[in-house]
Amino acid sequence: MGLRLYRRHRPDCEARHPEDLRSGEFEEGRKGWKRGACLIVASGTLRGRYSRRTTGTRDWDEARRIAGSWTSWTDEAPPVATPAPAPTPDRTALADAITAWLAVSTTRNLKPASLSKYRTLTKQLRAYADERGYVMIDQLTRSDMDRFFASWKNGKRGKGKKLERLRSFITFCVKRKWIAENIADDLKAPPGSSLPANKSPFTSEEMDRIYAACDAITATPARRGPGQRNWTGDDTRDFIDFAVYTGLRISDIATFDISKKLHGNDVLLRMHKTGKPVFSYIPDELVERLTARQQRFGNLIFKSELAHALNPNAMAKIWRERLDVVFEKAGAFEESPSPHRFRHTHVRILLEKGGPVADVAELIGDTEAIVRKHYSKWVTSRQDRLRGILKSAFDEKPKLTAIKGGRT
Repeated sequence: MGLRLYRRHRPDCEARHPEDLRSGEFEEGRKGWKRGACLIVASGTLRGRYSRRTTGTRDWDEARRIAGSWTSWTDEAPPVATPAPAPTPDRTALADAITAWLAVSTTRNLKPASLSKYRTLTKQLRAYADERGYVMIDQLTRSDMDRFFASWKNGKRGKGKKLERLRSFITFCVKRKWIAENIADDLKAPPGSSLPANKSPFTSEEMDRIYAACDAITATPARRGPGQRNWTGDDTRDFIDFAVYTGLRISDIATFDISKKLHGNDVLLRMHKTGKPVFSYIPDELVERLTARQQRFGNLIFKSELAHALNPNAMAKIWRERLDVVFEKAGAFEESPSPHRFRHTHVRILLEKGGPVADVAELIGDTEAIVRKHYSKWVTSRQDRLRGILKSAFDEKPKLTAIKGGRT
């Protein structure tokens, strides 16, 4: 007969449960349950003798392992049931640890997108802790890290990046002595998570089909609600052309303010770290189309939903949905189509036209090393250099000399 496990709460239980209250693992799994650090006790009959005894641990998995190894109550001296120390000012609440980590991360001048991912991770961690009734940061265990990591629905690259953020947070807490050990140091990222994602520009043939799909869309019914309106293939063509000419990301285009960022044919991309602006160039014909949009919709030329104000994520989502309609009409693609591939197409065109790698890197806000790593097949200077080496080496038929003991 198996032993029954339960947590017996102390008078100074930090979760403020009544003294001698007994709670089981099922109860502690309920939403809103506040879990303290009281030890888990095993009770039942071993070799015909009923008794109870502390397992000496606060973790259910470890308690099951310990109790399962017992064959009698006298196999070995029962572990001393040393009560956990009462809460002290030295213990730190999980919410306070998260607030401190986000505050320090903000001072590192991280990009808004990176900070958003930090907040998403900590929001999910707090939700996990709330479900298990954890209040203090030191209530988290290695088993909790295993369960939390296993609950992620991200792809392998997403899991790898998210794991880096979790390790950063736990290391931050260890250095401040809020937890005794690094409980996330043995988590392993999925195989292949460190491999860079392929940069897949649209081919010229695919772009032709995308534009043909835009031409086939006459009008699409708007969503219900204030500020909603119909959209057409001309809207998506304007959006796509602007993305290909500038290399801007979808959220930057969705929130583009023409009154502040378009100067003649020059589009302000961002400020360089030297303090000087970086501009892209767009042709007169596209300038005229964008100006016409300004007259119809205002300075935020791609903002079509008044109800969403200036929420970049919500506005970008609307354009993703519209572009998905275009991609579906355009037929099959070698790689899954996405709006970000217009940025890769921008880079492909520049490199194929002989644009210097350093200049292309500056335009997209990346390093030369990154451009060479991900876009080397479109760097014409590299191709010309390699072709020259091969031509020089093999212009004349090489003379193969017999080597003694080897092959000719």
